[in-house]
Amino acid sequence: MSEYGGLPESGRPMARYIRHACVFCALLLAALLANATRVQVVQSREYDGNPANRRATIARYQQPRGDILVGGVPVTGSMDTGEQLRYERTYRNGPLYAPVTGFSSQMYGTTFLEHTEDGVLSGTDPMLAPLPLWNDVTRAPNRGGDVVTTLDRRAQEAAYRGLAGRKGAVAAVEPATGRILALVTSPSYDPAELSGNNEAVAAAWDRLNHDPEKPMLNRAVRQTYPPGSTFKVVTAAAALDAGVVTDLDARTDSPDPYRLPGTTTRLTNEADGCADASVRDAFEWSCNTVFAKLGVDVGVRDMAAMAQAFGFNDTGVRIPFAVSPSTFDTTVDKAQLALSSIGQYNTRATPLQMAMVAAAVADGGRLRPPYLVERTTRHGGETVTGSGARPGRQVMRPATAARLRELMAGVVRDGTGTNAALPGVLVGGKTGTAQHGVGNAGVPYAWFVSWAQPENAPEPQVAVAVVVEDASADRGEISGGGNAAPIAREVMRAVLGR
Repeated sequence: MSEYGGLPESGRPMARYIRHACVFCALLLAALLANATRVQVVQSREYDGNPANRRATIARYQQPRGDILVGGVPVTGSMDTGEQLRYERTYRNGPLYAPVTGFSSQMYGTTFLEHTEDGVLSGTDPMLAPLPLWNDVTRAPNRGGDVVTTLDRRAQEAAYRGLAGRKGAVAAVEPATGRILALVTSPSYDPAELSGNNEAVAAAWDRLNHDPEKPMLNRAVRQTYPPGSTFKVVTAAAALDAGVVTDLDARTDSPDPYRLPGTTTRLTNEADGCADASVRDAFEWSCNTVFAKLGVDVGVRDMAAMAQAFGFNDTGVRIPFAVSPSTFDTTVDKAQLALSSIGQYNTRATPLQMAMVAAAVADGGRLRPPYLVERTTRHGGETVTGSGARPGRQVMRPATAARLRELMAGVVRDGTGTNAALPGVLVGGKTGTAQHGVGNAGVPYAWFVSWAQPENAPEPQVAVAVVVEDASADRGEISGGGNAAPIAREVMRAVLGR
């Protein structure tokens, strides 16, 4: 040792090396922590989204999925396969509820309620955690929650049974709330065919996508049709609200045939007696000439305003999944406006949109936005989110709605919609036959829109829209009454418990 104590001269370099080694190790540790932070925080999304990373997929299917309920009864389930992707989705009465549930597939993802409510059903929604902070620490998965729908099981079954495999769709809503009571499309498919990840699922996917009947197309909310004469409800509302029509029984200045303004084209009627017919008679027997001229008299501005008040041209309708926008062309000339006013030219609507039109008439001119989810719950039944109901808006004056109810009731009592009548129930309706195809060569679409009010009820309880694509009837308005009205009648009967 030196005379001053401490390390010998030979030990000092050793101490320096140890300090250098400690500093180097500290730097390595800092670099390791920095890299771990980069991987875990900065690049976590990139790694999570990498197709080669199957951990998230495996974790997703390690527990049963929550259920979708109709009338308190699950119409979905989960099956333990014992495989790496352990639980597959199952469906009860799959084709009946497919346009509502959609599918949950290990290969092809999710659609409709399975998609929009995936956070609840899969258990990933943070609101499902009873103790969110504890779950953040433990990273424990939450049990999938349930989605309670607004559907009326009997109405859904009546609509599906009524279509009987024919191409078409049915939508039914509760006018006072906007609750969707039935949403049916035909032909349909079984979502269970797409649940797994084997060759049979791939084959089913290929078959369904190449089927010319398009069974996976949700015709109730994703297909728009020319609404034909059912759109005359909108035209009549615009004429009454604008004061163009003040007396339903006064004769109109409406020639038969009616020459479309600025053209040599003459519009005719299937029914007789339409020349100068009153609005009441023209509505009951669906005189095209009267309503085409009426639309021209109202004008583009007021016609477009009324159509848009009913929901046409609205690209933001969600129930909660997206609904294809129904359209009314706002840039038409007078001849095109005449055709638009009888539900032809560029006017197109989903069945749900036309159910909304009938519901607004039934509810005193107030339109309630439609919704399909009553509430979501935890697995034990505790409510997580409440009703999807939203505030309504006044579409037309209450007096206008009252007169339209009078007109629609006349259609069922004395006009083209007598097949929709129910004993002890006030039923209002409007038939329609929509021409389509080159030169109107296609088989017409049969339409019927309606509402029903039991004699002891203060207000209508249900509004329905039905479209049948392969309506095998003549080209007159009666095809709506003959093909679509009986389906609407049975849906209304089911809702009312008749």
